[in-house]
Amino acid sequence: MRLLHTSDWHLGRAFHRVNMLDAQAGFIGHLVATVREHAVDAVVVSGDVYDRAVPPLAAVELFDDALHRLADLGVPTVMISGNHDSARRLGVGAGLIDRAGIHLRTDPAGCGTPVVLADTHGEVAFYGLPYLEPALVKDGFGVEKAGHEAVLAAAMDRVRADLATRARGTRSVVLAHAFVTGGEPSDSERDITVGGVAAVPSGVFDGVDYVALGHLHGCQALSERVRYSGSPLPYSFSEAAHRKSMWLVDLDADGSVTAERVDCPVPRALARLRGTLEDLLADPELTRHEEAWVEATLTDAVRPTDPMARLADRFPHTLSLVFDPERAPDGPAVSYARRLVGRSDQQIAEDFVTHVRGAGPDRHERTVLRDAFDTVRTDETVREVAR
Repeated sequence: MRLLHTSDWHLGRAFHRVNMLDAQAGFIGHLVATVREHAVDAVVVSGDVYDRAVPPLAAVELFDDALHRLADLGVPTVMISGNHDSARRLGVGAGLIDRAGIHLRTDPAGCGTPVVLADTHGEVAFYGLPYLEPALVKDGFGVEKAGHEAVLAAAMDRVRADLATRARGTRSVVLAHAFVTGGEPSDSERDITVGGVAAVPSGVFDGVDYVALGHLHGCQALSERVRYSGSPLPYSFSEAAHRKSMWLVDLDADGSVTAERVDCPVPRALARLRGTLEDLLADPELTRHEEAWVEATLTDAVRPTDPMARLADRFPHTLSLVFDPERAPDGPAVSYARRLVGRSDQQIAEDFVTHVRGAGPDRHERTVLRDAFDTVRTDETVREVAR
């Protein structure tokens, strides 16, 4: 069975104020063409269809168009909700849409109930694990303490229990939306940390033939059987080195996996440039970036006059301007932004306690801070989903 694995469409999202709807529509057209060209048997979409719980109308219309075009192909599609989606909204009409071969899996209670497809070698069971917000699903899964690993492990227990009841030789595919250990993140993914932990070990998915992951925006293989497709379009300059693509996966009769990447069309290349303003304007090596979307980091000791306008003369698609004067790393004028680079909210709060009190928080205080951040993030998630 040949699968096309994609995820993280983020319909409705902009890129530094640039409307990406046309590029997203272009991707949908490319997806449909790829299904035809490569004789795909099933499409799997591993969450974050939309960029927010209540997407703009234009994004909903594009999703509707995508559903119609996929249904017209007569190729089954299995799709789950991600942490950016409202599972309840995305799942409206799922029972009816199911009849058209579009299988929306947004209810955590259905993790152990697969979509079963067949080829000449027998059945393939597709298990959809939508994004599982630990605080919201732990009771339903009988998990005592909220945590990503615990709820995913409980969901996978249901998958393996169902798979054990099926005919010998039944192959299995799991769709999941999670941060799995070993994955390389970027700046455009929403933080899903709970209890100071965001990632779960890939071993939680043991026992199935292929795991189609969503959430991280870089296409990557954690193993032959566990892969992220990544987002089909860039959504931050941290993705400048990404090759945007989908996985074309062949699931053989014995469950063995072979996969190749299918590139996605992107509207422009991304370029992250760093140096003084005069160097960036004069360097002939940068000519190749003149049509790219540009993030420029200026290292001038003194902020130059009209830097954005001057950069735009050479790089008309400059979208982001960062000032990072080159000074001694521990100098008194090091910017606040630089001091915060790579530090989590928890670490910043602990630094603040140290600065004010003269001593860092003890173990109990760290737990209080972590619980406070988890509560705020969970409350925000609940409010967004309820809108």
